[in-house]
Amino acid sequence: MMQKPITEIIIVGGGTAGWITAGLLAAEHNVDKGVLAHSPKLNITLIESPDVATIGVGEGTWPSMRSTLSKIGIDENDFIRQCDASFKQGSRFINWCKDPQSNVADSYLHPFSLPHGHQELDLCPYWLPHAEQVSFAEAVCSQQVLTQLGLAPKSIVTAQYHFQNNYGYHLNAAKFSQLLTEHCTQKLGVTHIRDHVSQIINNQHGDIEKLITKQNGEISGQLFIDCTGAKSLLLGEHLQVPFLSQKSVLFNDRALAIQVPYSDANSPIASCTHSTAQPNGWIWDIGLPTRKGVGYVYSSSHTNDIDAQKTLFNYLGVDGAAADKLEPRQLAINPGYRAKCWQNNCIAIGMAAGFIEPLEASALALIEWTASTLAQQLPPNRMVMDTISARVNERYQQHWQQIIDFLKLHYVISQRQEDRYWRDHRESNSIPDSLQAMLELWRYQTPSQQDISYKEALFPAASFQYVLYGMSFNTQLPTHVKPSMQQLAQRLFNDNQQRTQALSKNLPTNRELLDKVAQYGFPKL
Repeated sequence: MMQKPITEIIIVGGGTAGWITAGLLAAEHNVDKGVLAHSPKLNITLIESPDVATIGVGEGTWPSMRSTLSKIGIDENDFIRQCDASFKQGSRFINWCKDPQSNVADSYLHPFSLPHGHQELDLCPYWLPHAEQVSFAEAVCSQQVLTQLGLAPKSIVTAQYHFQNNYGYHLNAAKFSQLLTEHCTQKLGVTHIRDHVSQIINNQHGDIEKLITKQNGEISGQLFIDCTGAKSLLLGEHLQVPFLSQKSVLFNDRALAIQVPYSDANSPIASCTHSTAQPNGWIWDIGLPTRKGVGYVYSSSHTNDIDAQKTLFNYLGVDGAAADKLEPRQLAINPGYRAKCWQNNCIAIGMAAGFIEPLEASALALIEWTASTLAQQLPPNRMVMDTISARVNERYQQHWQQIIDFLKLHYVISQRQEDRYWRDHRESNSIPDSLQAMLELWRYQTPSQQDISYKEALFPAASFQYVLYGMSFNTQLPTHVKPSMQQLAQRLFNDNQQRTQALSKNLPTNRELLDKVAQYGFPKL
């Protein structure tokens, strides 16, 4: 039995995590050149409880989603039209650095495009002497200017999933889950069972052998994938993999979410997520074609739900009778992750493995990484599964540590003094040792890829550069610069400026491009 090929895979839980996992597994193993094989290698069954609603507020993705959708076989035009999607070129952070009363302009972009010419030269040290004249993002990337102008990352003649500037999406999460469900069941051969799992049965070795469902009885499998959200039914509740809380590092444990219609059907659509700092958390603002998704993420240790709602309504500019008509959705967050994502013959993907907070949209990116890794490294049999799971667990833990360090960085280098929430984030006992060490290093040299100790990290060195210098972090100026490297840097700075000017003249606005997609669509390759 240990050497029997793995062919029966059971996914428990739907939503984005479950269906992306099903789609990537089927695409990798059962589809050739977009055609489903007559005799699929894997029998993939997804069990989704009819009693559990999808959370439906994960509305921002990374550029990696383009590769995921393409691999699954979803047409980009269909995706944009059916999921009310728009284009996202990064995240703009507002009021994160200074107290609002300081009257100092406080806004920066963490763009999705890497610095111009990054393969030739790391421009960051060469930008430092000019920090007072131009922001880092504007000096090395077009998206700082393009997002301020509300421009799209491509034109209608650009092929599907290709771009002038790197992009992800804003989307309607509920419609996205529905699209994935239809595509995976109708085109990828995934079996969909709507039922409730009432019991989990192990075999004599401690592996999960089968599930007992209310309507469909016993369902057996060889590999079980837990996509049951924060409940973590298989990995957490059943296999008892410990949960590692991060509440002492990242404090946010509540969110209020609401959908807001545009005042005008032709209102501009922001081409980046707006993240605006508040006294006890921050507000996300995501532009879709027909509405905005807005939410306040906050710490219950620093404010209460009533005051949090007032903060959200104040941001929306509503009060009195108008506010009484609004009913934000209350969400609880337990920031942390499981010690492992893979135990025995069970792997957890999505919130079943962990969740910190929505900042920088790392949750969906980690879903994509885990699902893609499983599809690519699927064990051929149970005999070698533990070897592969150990490797995946090691990288999973590295990803979580980097996510925590990167999210904490946004708070630690803030200079906001007025509110205890922001001061508490800078207390040394809440800062991971790994981040403290890097912050000390970065006082003397700019972040580089040498600072990242493992391959295929979720956040490259450029991401740390964008945040550090977007928030006016002080790094000592380089003492020696080779003239040849200075000349190369100047050429790259000039190239970026010329490219930015050209794109600013030629690219449509986000809404203009989405209207053209609705009418014509992008060309296929």
